[in-house]
Amino acid sequence: MRRWRLVLGGGPADGTGRALTGADAAMDGALTALYGKDDKKEAEGGTSRGGRDRHGGLGGSAPSVARWLGDIRTYFPSSVVQVMQRDAIDRLGLATLLLEPEMLAAVEPDVHLVGTLLSLNKAMPETTKETARTVVRKVVDDLEARLATRTRTTLTGALDRSARISRPRHRDIDWDRTIRANLAHYLPEHRTIVPERLIGHGRASRAVKKEVVLCVDQSGSMAPSVVYSAVFGAVLASMRALATRLVVFDTAVVDLTEQLDDPVDLLFGTQLGGGTDINRALAYCQSRITRPADTVVVLISDLYEGGIRDEMLKRVAAMKASGVRFVALLALSDEGAPGYDREHAAALAELGVPAFACTPDLFPEVMAAALEKRPLPIPES
Repeated sequence: MRRWRLVLGGGPADGTGRALTGADAAMDGALTALYGKDDKKEAEGGTSRGGRDRHGGLGGSAPSVARWLGDIRTYFPSSVVQVMQRDAIDRLGLATLLLEPEMLAAVEPDVHLVGTLLSLNKAMPETTKETARTVVRKVVDDLEARLATRTRTTLTGALDRSARISRPRHRDIDWDRTIRANLAHYLPEHRTIVPERLIGHGRASRAVKKEVVLCVDQSGSMAPSVVYSAVFGAVLASMRALATRLVVFDTAVVDLTEQLDDPVDLLFGTQLGGGTDINRALAYCQSRITRPADTVVVLISDLYEGGIRDEMLKRVAAMKASGVRFVALLALSDEGAPGYDREHAAALAELGVPAFACTPDLFPEVMAAALEKRPLPIPES
């Protein structure tokens, strides 16, 4: 009954007859402040959620918001706090309060908060920018710690396999793979394997083997994808065997490759919002490709093209014809299936470029498959 009372929110319609005290009452107050008023239904002349006329809200008072942020961190786990903060920004219009350093110090950092801060970047006063950078740095460092090792391990293996040669010098023989490939030639009487095929790696293993171009849509709806792309771009750029370029676009195109050594600087170099011109961005990326057969282009966009659609498709087809491996990701985030332009996605599929959403955990596998030119591990829809 206690749980039902917290879910239903009290009032004559909840039917529990349960009173809350202590921490439960404080938790209920924090929930009421955010979810206790349905402005849309009231505007339409109806009643609030659950038939109650509950009046909550945090107003525009920074002290009350700071107290509320402290309360929800006390009573709810981090994952729930992040959802409630996101809802507060959307429902109560708290984005402008994030321009105050005291407010930023009280929030629970996550990818969506970073996206909000980046969208406010141009309006952010100097007194807040350092605090904002600290918040963004924490999120970026956490993501790198979670994703970097697996990404490097997966892609190093893919690069090694793509560079494998069949006539290696003795010092370059990969004995584990050579033995596995020649088990059929085991001679029991001599207790040995006669290798008919040697497998090894080229001596120039430190040279650049592949080129990767991340072409990222920075329109407002793509904020989480931009954050993850910056982190992955920095990880890829740290690998000697890869030459990585990161390009972000809306109706303009910005090459942020020179900032890949610091993803925080890179993120503050983006400008979330605005329109979309995919064709223009792809034209820029195409002009920077020098080794088509060894290049992977990853377009991360919801495909709502504001530029020239037919030219965009022709450009994709031309890159594929030249040997480029082209990958289209509708999102790079944990958000599930995003909204996207289905007509453009279908047109890309006809060109042999399936478009699909990709989680950060799947991204290393997608990149490994692209580098090895094998089928992509497309998740089931």
